[in-house]
Amino acid sequence: MTANVHDVAILSDFRYPGGTSASVAAEVRAQARAGLSTVLVHVRSPHLKHDRPFNPLITDLLREGLAVLAAAGEQVDARLLLIRQPRIFTEDLAVPPRIRAERTVMVLNQAPGDAADPARYYDFAAVRTRLEGYFGTAIEWAPISTQVRAEVLRAAPGAPLEGTDWHEIIDVADWWSERPGPSGELPVIGRHGRPDPVKWPRTTEELLQAYPDAPDVRVRVLGGGEIATERLGRTPVNWEIVEFGTEAPGDFLKTIDFFVYFHDPDLVEAFGRTIMEAMAAGVPVLIGEHFRPVFGDAALYTTPAGVVPLVRELHADPERYRAVAVKARDLVERRFGYPSHLARLAVREVRPPGELELLRSTVNPTDGRPRGVLLVSDNGVGLGHLSRLMAIGRRLPSDVPAVIATQSHGVSVAHREGFLTEYIPSRSVLGLPRQRWTAMLRSRLEHLVDLYRPAVVAIDSVPHDGIVEAIAARRDVTWVWVRRPMWRRDTGAEWIAKGEVFDGILEPGEFAEAADEGPTVPDRGRAHGVAPITYLDRHELAEPEAARAALDLDPERPAALLQLGAGNINDISSPAARIARQLRESGFQVVLAESAIATEPMPPVPGAQVVKVYPISRYLRGFDLVVSASGYNSFHELLAFGVPTVFVPNRETSLDDQVSRARFAAAAGTALIVEDPDGEDLDRVLAEAVREDVRAELRRRCAEVGPGNGASAAADWLVELADRTVRTGV
Repeated sequence: MTANVHDVAILSDFRYPGGTSASVAAEVRAQARAGLSTVLVHVRSPHLKHDRPFNPLITDLLREGLAVLAAAGEQVDARLLLIRQPRIFTEDLAVPPRIRAERTVMVLNQAPGDAADPARYYDFAAVRTRLEGYFGTAIEWAPISTQVRAEVLRAAPGAPLEGTDWHEIIDVADWWSERPGPSGELPVIGRHGRPDPVKWPRTTEELLQAYPDAPDVRVRVLGGGEIATERLGRTPVNWEIVEFGTEAPGDFLKTIDFFVYFHDPDLVEAFGRTIMEAMAAGVPVLIGEHFRPVFGDAALYTTPAGVVPLVRELHADPERYRAVAVKARDLVERRFGYPSHLARLAVREVRPPGELELLRSTVNPTDGRPRGVLLVSDNGVGLGHLSRLMAIGRRLPSDVPAVIATQSHGVSVAHREGFLTEYIPSRSVLGLPRQRWTAMLRSRLEHLVDLYRPAVVAIDSVPHDGIVEAIAARRDVTWVWVRRPMWRRDTGAEWIAKGEVFDGILEPGEFAEAADEGPTVPDRGRAHGVAPITYLDRHELAEPEAARAALDLDPERPAALLQLGAGNINDISSPAARIARQLRESGFQVVLAESAIATEPMPPVPGAQVVKVYPISRYLRGFDLVVSASGYNSFHELLAFGVPTVFVPNRETSLDDQVSRARFAAAAGTALIVEDPDGEDLDRVLAEAVREDVRAELRRRCAEVGPGNGASAAADWLVELADRTVRTGV
């Protein structure tokens, strides 16, 4: 290496008008702030056909002296070479750049193709061959998001991708603008971005749903507005079109109340930098569900048809509006702030060895903190996995950091409950083949372990191959399987065998343990058992009068709660209607509990009030009777809190033996059971359940034998394991 060695060299085409140049500018500013030197190496991209000047963001960097521009043909030496935009290498370069670097990262900031053509924009194998010819084979291939990762693996299953995404970054302080709520009487919907037809909804119907032609809503568009108006054949009166580049995005965002972004369904949006900018600026964001892997619960997810109702709802509630904005800002600052970029540079040793530890301690927010617990849950069909982990996590000592990582859409629930959360999109959400899903899950878990440095990782899930591989790759932490008992007989033996890779097993107790005939029973000797785990303790429940007031129930009439599952498992509308009708005829007011993560609205049940709260268990004392599925969490909550219950077990679960659990409760005198909600048994059992003397006996029996709560004991055990891991380094 020569004496003049730059810390970072960035190779790209600096004429790009959109996110590529904005991303380069953000990274250069972060590097300059940390005292790192940057050299820019300009290479013309073959798909930018017309002559263009450098992006103003790049020229500002050069004018301010935050980076230097390498001369054509100049020898460049750097500790780290970052290459952005793979499309530059769809053709051979006329004059290959002369760069020597200790490490090279190819930032894949665009997917190879889209939904219709996985190689529409570039052929990954061809790009890889050219890059290795120019810079050698020791290249780190880093996608900027889960979406790009999935598309690269779809086009090139053997692509050697880094386990950690090279996500976009932003300085929130430069963007944030205090706003107590919406700016005026009419809500202002806006969007900004480079002009491109695929950046807009394909149909005029969806376009006008997302960006309405309505007198009570204003629409401002910075960049690409002419594409939308051409598609419509007119410019709506309430629209204002601002030409791309005539307003700075930060200034533009101060003029809108809501950032709404929907695009062509075939487009694979690589990251969504304009979305991140809006969040950093304090503008609530309304986007499609496919962005959830990147932005977690910081955005509001809807469809084009859902935009206007949600906008009007938030516009009328300034307090909620501000809460949404602040939550988004906090996520962006934590996940995408400048320190996250400097930390990944430090890992790649862009400083001389003597300065490396100082840099790490300055920029890595996890260093210097106690090593805590990473709690990982499966997606499931309900909130069972996640609720058990949250029950444990909320009882960890305040000096033991807890992070929730989940495949469940309930990640927003965990965030509202005060947890630091990470979303891992499930295989079904990504639509990946099993092999690619395994690789993605492994890399995501490894990244989370490296990012948060937990002493213990507790996983409430069956041990998928990606989990098993992550355990093998990260042996310096303690891995615990949180394994609920009461599996169905003759199912899941393969999971028990794979579970041997864990360092320990935490088994929540089961009231119906005597009826358990599943494969966990012979393996129970390896497990650390605690009492059944519930999210709340008895003293945390609202008193009957307060519970009824919170749910707007008549205090003079008996009330019944129906909670027959997550709403995502099977059709509950028909039995729910029969149950509700019979209870109403018996004088009960009926409340239908809708899951916090139901993907479709619950079918209406005549005469039933629908509530969607978490945790519903907080209000159980407000009910005289509950009709419930017999999933692990609901079952033990109802018995522990002494609520008269009719269990209607779900027979369609893959592992959970709800039937045996409910039968045992009925045999123990703690509940009633309806095994066939479509049969005559339903009417007979409900007629019994509405009798006060029957309910009184159920309450008495639950008080006599009902389970306690093992969540605190589980938390204590994990803390012991964490202490042991820190002491021994294993």
